[in-house]
Amino acid sequence: MTTVVDRHRVLAVVAHPDDEVLGCGGALVLHAARGDEVSIVILADGETSRAETTANRVPAREDAARQAGVVLGATRVLLHGLPDNRLDTRPRLEIAKLIEGHIAALVPDVVYTHHFGDVNIDHRVTYEAVVTACRPQAGHPVKTLLFCEIASSTEWQPPGFGPAFQPNWFVDISDVIETKLKALRTYHGEMRPWPHPRSYEGVEHLARWRGATIGCAAAESFVLGREIRRKL
Repeated sequence: MTTVVDRHRVLAVVAHPDDEVLGCGGALVLHAARGDEVSIVILADGETSRAETTANRVPAREDAARQAGVVLGATRVLLHGLPDNRLDTRPRLEIAKLIEGHIAALVPDVVYTHHFGDVNIDHRVTYEAVVTACRPQAGHPVKTLLFCEIASSTEWQPPGFGPAFQPNWFVDISDVIETKLKALRTYHGEMRPWPHPRSYEGVEHLARWRGATIGCAAAESFVLGREIRRKL
């Protein structure tokens, strides 16, 4: 008997190049491995808010994003190059419509994006725009909406700053943790020495801890925003 596997169209919408790997890189590798079509949309350049930024750093960061996409198995990486840490200066409708355009073109049924409680303003704006673009209207393709955690942003929120990240959706990435770390190495300039949370050790320790909480060697964790099932 032939087993029929339902294929998914998966879209990760993130603020900066490296967020896609940090937040859901392992999940994206697994999607690609099962034959799902994986697309990545990156809104901001991740560089221009920094005093040390030079003219060639933005193209270099974009090249790193494309290389990471290859490692993750993504079909496409779409970069918008909006000013870093300034997404809140853009009309929210403008960003939501940009994302709506990608959803119309790519017709994803699974979308990954940021958690609202992150410290970084670009993450919060991205979250708001994605939630707006994924309103569950009749005929809308997105059936599963997941919010990820980003090392050095999600865990740095103090009490009362925003909703706490309390994961209720886990993906076992035990078999692909090394692929996630390989993709992260394309962003070597963004990594920090241990014990910074955005160090290679910090990212792996987080994955190992999330795995330990569900009885596997490594995992990525998410907050489920919405899942719509047409049949059981």
